[in-house]
Formats: sequence, C-alpha cells, structure tokens
Amino acid sequence: MQRRVLILGGAAMLAAPGVAAQSWLKKGEEALKGLGGGGGGGLGVDEIARGLKEALTVGTGRVVGNLGQEDGFNADPAIHIPLPKSMRKVRKALKPFGMAGQLDDLEVRLNRAAEVATPKAKRIFVDAITAMTLDDARKIYEGPDDSATRYFQGRMTKPLQGEMRPVISDSLSEVGAIRRYDEVMREYRQLPFVPDVKADLVNHVLKLGLDGIFHYVAVEEAAIRNNPAKRTTEILQKVFGN
Repeated sequence: MQRRVLILGGAAMLAAPGVAAQSWLKKGEEALKGLGGGGGGGLGVDEIARGLKEALTVGTGRVVGNLGQEDGFNADPAIHIPLPKSMRKVRKALKPFGMAGQLDDLEVRLNRAAEVATPKAKRIFVDAITAMTLDDARKIYEGPDDSATRYFQGRMTKPLQGEMRPVISDSLSEVGAIRRYDEVMREYRQLPFVPDVKADLVNHVLKLGLDGIFHYVAVEEAAIRNNPAKRTTEILQKVFGN
C-alpha cells in the first residue's frame, strides 16, 4: 500500500513548487520503473492510471465548486485578487476626496468576476486529465522537483486562458466592474497633474484567477493523498487506501 501511495503522491502536488520533495520524486520514480510488466502491488498499470485520473478529477471538481461561488475568491486571503498595481496611484489620489470606497468596491467586483468565470474551467481540466497517459506520469516523476507543476500548467494554462478570457471579460461587465472602473478613472482624470494610469482588468483577473485555481488543486490533491475522508470513490480507496 505504501508503494501505491508513493506512485500517486507526487502528482498530487500539481501547482505547488517545492511541495513534492526530492525523496518523494525518487521513490515515485523507483516505483514507476516496476510498472512496465503490469505489476503494482496487486494493481495493474491501467488501474493505477485510472486512480490518478480520478484523484485529479475529484480534486479539480471540488476546487471549481468552492471557488465558483460567492466569496470563493473575495473572502479567501490566500487567493483574493487585489487591484492592479497601477491602480494604487489612483487610490492614493482619490482617497483625500473620500473616494477610496469606490476602489474597494472595484476590488470586490474583480473577485466576483473570477468567481463567475471559474466554473468554466471544469471542462478544460477534465479534458486534460482524460488525455493523461502513464508515460506522462512517468515523466513527472523522472523530471525535476517541479515536473508536476510544469506538466499541468503547461497542458492546461493556454486552454484555460482561451476558454476563460471571454468569460472573464463578460463577467467583469456582468458584475459591474467595468462600469465602476470607468467611473473611478473619470474622477481621477479630472484631478490636476496626475500621471496617466491604465489597467488591463481582464488579464489581471485571468492570471490571478488561474493562480488561485491551481493553488487549491494542489491543496485538494494533497488532501486526497493524506485524508481518508477525502477518498469518496471506490477506485480512490483502492489506490490510495481506505
């Protein structure tokens, strides 16, 4: 059973560089070398791969469900999306006029946009997980410490960006972030001697939104590996242990 846990443990650390320690990678690599003949402590290669995919599916499903609701981003200090750095000048300039609250409101709306867009990520994750092969898993273990992060982010980031960019653009309008931004900037530009400021809200929310998703994918996969209560399906219990 220890062998099975080692096989899947490293890939659980999807988006957290340094989480998968070198000892885990080496042990996982040694375990994978013994899988070519279909062995694996009583489990076949296909079954182990299926357990890995299910772990990823369960973990990403939880992440999408949790972050894709009100305050999934906004109330979580680990992934809360702040205003773009360029907007700090705007806040500083408008604060003496009692308008800092409008900037605070804009920040909340940026997080609301990420919350609205997050459920769209589910299908992209499922597609990437379905496409994973045993060879992909082997390369993760045989590579450097951040191989899992590189694999998943390399495989998913571009499709997620393409899928979510228009959704985030729409959601920024839907939650009133664009309107609030225009109001704030209109007031700011009326002040004398202020520098020109621009902010790309779509790319800002997109980047930090994906960072937040990958952050919690790592947390969920680590939980499945270490917490029996998280192993909610038969194949997870069989591969990771009861």
